Amino acid sequence: MIFFFDFSNYRKMVRLAWNEKMPAARYYFLAILCLWVPLVSTFHATCFFFDKIIFPGLRKIDLQEPVFMVGHARSGTTLTHRLMTNDEGRFSSFLLYECYFPSLIQKKIIRAGIILDSALLGGFFARRVSAWEERRYGAHRHMHEMGLTIPEEDDIVFYYSMASGFWITKMPYMGDLDFYHMNDWPEKKRRRYNEFYRECVRRQLYLNGPEKIHLSKNPLWAGRVASLLEAFPDARFVINIRDPRETIPSLLKLVRSGWSQMGWEESRQTRCLRILAEQSWHSYRHPLEFLESHPETPSSVVDYRDLVSDPATTVDQIYRDLGIPMEDRYRRLLAGEAKREQAHKTSHSYSLSEFGLEEGSIREELGDLFDRFQWETGSSAES
Repeated sequence: MIFFFDFSNYRKMVRLAWNEKMPAARYYFLAILCLWVPLVSTFHATCFFFDKIIFPGLRKIDLQEPVFMVGHARSGTTLTHRLMTNDEGRFSSFLLYECYFPSLIQKKIIRAGIILDSALLGGFFARRVSAWEERRYGAHRHMHEMGLTIPEEDDIVFYYSMASGFWITKMPYMGDLDFYHMNDWPEKKRRRYNEFYRECVRRQLYLNGPEKIHLSKNPLWAGRVASLLEAFPDARFVINIRDPRETIPSLLKLVRSGWSQMGWEESRQTRCLRILAEQSWHSYRHPLEFLESHPETPSSVVDYRDLVSDPATTVDQIYRDLGIPMEDRYRRLLAGEAKREQAHKTSHSYSLSEFGLEEGSIREELGDLFDRFQWETGSSAES
C-alpha cells in the first residue's frame, strides 16, 4: 500500500487559498500548501514505501477488534481515552508526534533519538522540545491539553494526506471543505482512505505490540460510524454523551480561539461556526441511531456526568459493555487516576449567548435526547 494523498481535496484547498481576499492568509497558506506540503508528503510517502521492505514482519500484523471512541467534541472523549490508554498492556494508540510521522521507519528513528538524547546528552533536545511545546500549545491547554508525547486523535495521521479535519482549525472553510460526512463519500474513496488508515494502525501495533487492541479517539468521526463499521466489521464503539448546551459552545469557543489567533475576519468565523453548530445534530444522532440498528456490534454509551463523578466505575462499565476483561493491576491504577481526574478543574468557560445560540433551538433539534438522558432545563451551560 502506498501513501494516501487526497489530490482532489488538495487542489480545492489550493484554489481556496489562491482566491482568499486576506493577503496575509493567502500568501501564508499558498506557501504551506505549495511548498511545505509537497516536500513533507513526499518524504512521508518515501518512508512509507520502504517500511515493508525494511520490516517484512509488518505483513504479519493483524488489526482485530479495534475500539473507536466517538461523540460530540467536548463530551469527555479525551478523558475517557486517556484513562483507558493507561491500560498499556491492553491498548495501543497514537501519540501526537506519531500521528505526524506515520511511517514505521520514522517512528523507530525518533524513538531511538529520544533514548540517545537521554543517555548521551542528558535530555538536551527533550528540554528544547518541551519549551517549543509550551510556546505552541500552552495558551490553549486550559481548553484541551496537547503535547507531542500525549495520546491524540487518529485523524491527524491524515494531516499530510490532506484528508484531516484538523485543517479546518487553520483554514475556516466550513461548507467548502468537508472532512466530516465520510458516509456520503464515493465508495472507492472511503475504501482507499480506510485501507491507508489500517496500514498506519498496523505500523503502530508493530511498534507497541501486535497483541494489543488499537484504541482510537476521534470526535470528528462521530459522522462516519457507518463507514467505520463497513471497513472494520469487528470494531467496538464507545459513544460519549454530554448536554449539548455545554458541548456546542465549548467546541465553538475552542475553534474560534484558533481562528482568531490567526487573524481570520469575524464574518468568516461567524459563518463557519454556524455550520459547525448545525453539524452537531448529526454528531449526536448518527452514532446512537446507527449502533442501535446494529445491536450485534459491541458498544458503550458514556454519560459525561457519570464519567466525571465516578471515572473508575464508568470505565469498568465500558470494559463490561465491550467484553474486555479488566486486570487487577489496571483496576488499581485506574482508581488512582480517577481520583486525580476528579480533583482536576478547568478554567475554560463558555456560554450559549457568546455565539447567538438559544437553548430552545437546541432542545427543538435534540428534544428526544434531552428526555432520554434527562438533561434538565435548568442545568448550567457554564463550565
